[in-house]
Amino acid sequence: MADIRVRKRKRLRNKEVKALADQLEAALGVPVFSENEPVDRAESTDFDLIFVGNDILGLIKDDVPFLTVRGILKYKPAQRFVTVDMGAVPFITNGADCMGPGIVDADENIQEGDFVWIRDMKNLVPLAVGKSLRSGADLKAKLGGKAILTINNVGDKLWKAGD
Repeated sequence: MADIRVRKRKRLRNKEVKALADQLEAALGVPVFSENEPVDRAESTDFDLIFVGNDILGLIKDDVPFLTVRGILKYKPAQRFVTVDMGAVPFITNGADCMGPGIVDADENIQEGDFVWIRDMKNLVPLAVGKSLRSGADLKAKLGGKAILTINNVGDKLWKAGD
């Protein structure tokens, strides 16, 4: 794996997989991995990782599970999205936090502290996953300052671990 340290990887039991899948489905509005897929959990430096087969498709930070950018690409959720203008794309793909003025749309149901995924306005392709510092309505208001803390983005070490 490319520059990401994985420790204590263990296979989850069917009951644990179902609970994890239910939490993710409630947050994102789409079904994710099933009980008959091999799902592992492993420790990493900043958060725990969720492996489905050999792909890192999820992460657990502060005991809250969410999908990685690769997981978003695979399962295509319809909730918890934040759309940014094309001017913000190079910054976000380089790992910068998302600033308020670059946001053009957001899911109204986002609460402060929720995990969200960031997409561009042209292609609606996922660029990053982060933690929202504002509610959905405040994100749409385009207030200045930092709006989302980026956790995983296209091109970072977690993304490269899947190559």
